[in-house]
Amino acid sequence: MMKSENIVVGISIGDLNGIGGEIVLKTFEDARILDFCTPVIFASAKVMNFFKTHFKSKINFHNINNIDQIAIGKVNVFNCWNNPVKIEFGKEDVKIGAYAIKSLEAATKALKNNDVHVLVTAPINKHNIQSDDFKFPGHTDYLAQQLDGESLMFMVTESLRVGLLTDHVPVKDIVEHISEDLIVEKINTVYDSLKRDFKIGKPKIAVLGINPHTGDNGVIGSEDDVVLRPTLKKIKEAGKLVYGPYAADSFFGSNNYKNFDAIIATYHDQGLIPFKTLSFGQGVNFTAGLSKVRTSPDHGTAYEIAGKGEADASSFKEAVFTAMQIYRNRFDYEELTSNPLKKAAK
Repeated sequence: MMKSENIVVGISIGDLNGIGGEIVLKTFEDARILDFCTPVIFASAKVMNFFKTHFKSKINFHNINNIDQIAIGKVNVFNCWNNPVKIEFGKEDVKIGAYAIKSLEAATKALKNNDVHVLVTAPINKHNIQSDDFKFPGHTDYLAQQLDGESLMFMVTESLRVGLLTDHVPVKDIVEHISEDLIVEKINTVYDSLKRDFKIGKPKIAVLGINPHTGDNGVIGSEDDVVLRPTLKKIKEAGKLVYGPYAADSFFGSNNYKNFDAIIATYHDQGLIPFKTLSFGQGVNFTAGLSKVRTSPDHGTAYEIAGKGEADASSFKEAVFTAMQIYRNRFDYEELTSNPLKKAAK
């Protein structure tokens, strides 16, 4: 790992019929951002020039066919394909989904090979990306297979961080997935990420209950008493500052979340509804626990406004800066924790 002053940011273009192209253009139109990072957009010169013309952008691209042609301080476009693509904004199309996967696979390969330092992914459509070769619910699951580590969906802003015990799992199956091993694994991932990625020395973590009112002593389900409480007790006795389970319905409204460095929700909507309500447009989806840094905006393809020039690039821009900050924090953490005896002797 190297601490680069100018971090190379790989970008997968996402669904071409959505708002991905627009928010990427808007993010890098301000050339000042190139003082801090070098973007490499995995798509094609034809597609990016189409976006540039359609959105009347003045951005300049440096087109490359080989990854070693990356020009520092320029907006690079790596050609993942050369054939023309018919873009129809707002339309779900399996052919377009296939291009989203070509982009993601090329960007991930570059990330694994250290050709880019971090990966920022524009939104995909989880339905039209499915094929015989790609059967993942989304980015997180694919990257978990491709990269080392235990992945966890971690939604973050400067003042709020929400992790998930279970992410893209149907509501009817949630309880079946929650076990002592899963709880321990996810809490350890959040705890380690807070220290390594966010420079928090002694993280305080809150865990939300599985059932309404955390089961009301078994009246509304036994899972909180049988699985969650005993596991949290063991983790706390082992030295981690982990608290809960808290009743999810009042936890955010009471501002109790402000007392913790991270909150772990037991399932997707329990955590993401309050997160997006409190920080929509500023939040970032960070895949914690992996050997490489990947972030994305906290929204989807937004077909309803695609092509209209109305998309807000704030969350994508935050995703770029968050990825760079986490990359630097990891470098500092590894410097701090490697060879402690050698450092002490100096």
